[in-house]
Amino acid sequence: MPRRRKEGVSFVRPISPDPRYGSELIEKFINVIMWRGKKNAARTIMYDAIDLLIKKSNGDKEKALAMLDRAFEQVIPLVEVRARRVGGSVYQIPTEVNRNRARALGMRWLIAAAKVRSNKTMGGRLGEEILEASQGRGGAVKKRTDVHKMAESNRAFSHYSW
Repeated sequence: MPRRRKEGVSFVRPISPDPRYGSELIEKFINVIMWRGKKNAARTIMYDAIDLLIKKSNGDKEKALAMLDRAFEQVIPLVEVRARRVGGSVYQIPTEVNRNRARALGMRWLIAAAKVRSNKTMGGRLGEEILEASQGRGGAVKKRTDVHKMAESNRAFSHYSW
């Protein structure tokens, strides 16, 4: 069995939608939250966060799911910086982010920002972070703006991206 991928061939494992809301985004979030194979614990965390969103939106499921989508769109980065060694020095070169990588970064940043919040349960922390991200605030949105500022300040080195 070859260890390397063939050129031009990419394998993306299909993800089935989650059982409660029928959303692939929620199932992907559950998979990213999952730790040591404990999927039921990850589902509990995600569904607690969505229940908090439903409670904040006066019991409207569609509005809560739209809030989740809006928060996710607020967090997804468009550009990032990558280190490249040119000559004897290392430059931070801004590059566009692949769609799949941008989704993964957005999920990672939302979960990391939720972990450092002060709330009793992880579901509550994640729900509050998603709520703030949908309003354009929060730690994950700050991380995205920091990455975009870094890319903007290093725009002069973009000619090294060959």
